[in-house]
Amino acid sequence: MIGPVDSSRVPRYAGPATFARLPRLDQVPHADVAVVGVPFDTGVSYRPGARFAPAAVREASRLLRPYHPALDVSPFDRVQVVDGGDIAVNPFHIGEAIETIEAAATGLQSGGTRLVTIGGDHTIALPLLRAVSQIHGPVALLHFDAHLDTWDTYFGEPYTHGTPFRRAVEEGVLDTSAISHVGTRGPLYGKKDLEDDRRLGFGIVTSADVLRRGVDETVDALRQRIGARPVYVSVDIDVLDPAHAPGTGTPEAGGMTSRELLEILRGLRGLNLVGADVVEVAPAYDHADITSVAASHVAYDLVSLMALKEET
Repeated sequence: MIGPVDSSRVPRYAGPATFARLPRLDQVPHADVAVVGVPFDTGVSYRPGARFAPAAVREASRLLRPYHPALDVSPFDRVQVVDGGDIAVNPFHIGEAIETIEAAATGLQSGGTRLVTIGGDHTIALPLLRAVSQIHGPVALLHFDAHLDTWDTYFGEPYTHGTPFRRAVEEGVLDTSAISHVGTRGPLYGKKDLEDDRRLGFGIVTSADVLRRGVDETVDALRQRIGARPVYVSVDIDVLDPAHAPGTGTPEAGGMTSRELLEILRGLRGLNLVGADVVEVAPAYDHADITSVAASHVAYDLVSLMALKEET
């Protein structure tokens, strides 16, 4: 395995800002896990800026270390993890961008590599799910978000950051017996939003549910719903309260803490995690890199979960 640059020899602030200071894809013969950026935010409905997230999260990830004590794993020793660079897409045409992301993700996964993708806005989840389903068939979904993202259209447009999971259900890329939102909260357009979401097959664990039930009960419920199915995890950073993630496009009060999110993710140990994304980091709204730091740790935990799966 080729691991990260040794921070005892090269200071963390020196050298190229690959994710966790890992090697690039072109520096290894094969990658088990690739962290890939998609700098795209044309699908946002409020504050733009998530196109700058891959660079910001990579910069924040310089401080990550190679041993994960909570999961008792050194992920970069167990599997070959790389920085796969960015998928460059057309910022002026959502449809073309979706096709580009799907094609690139399909190519990256062709040799058995699993992806942890840093967005970008949540529009990118649809082509990533399409690519994963080509390998695994319809997959289970854990969607961490303040919002449902199952609306039909915005301004008559079917492909936005608020619609990916409705499209994914309609296209048959999700196993609708095992799809869940976690951390939702805030006002909706109407009660019909919840009715439509339920009709699509989603279960909901709100941020208030996490508060009242606690992490362990939440994890138990999610694991029972997923079972042994291949699962995709999609994390919109606005699942966190703005106190923990101010740098995002559609912030909502009353969210989860970064500690709660990380502990829930760690509770997924042993599941068949086949892909993941971390999206909606908008660095310009966060002067202290709080959001990028949180996102880098979320991505690190997702990589660690994939490394643990390789051990079983």
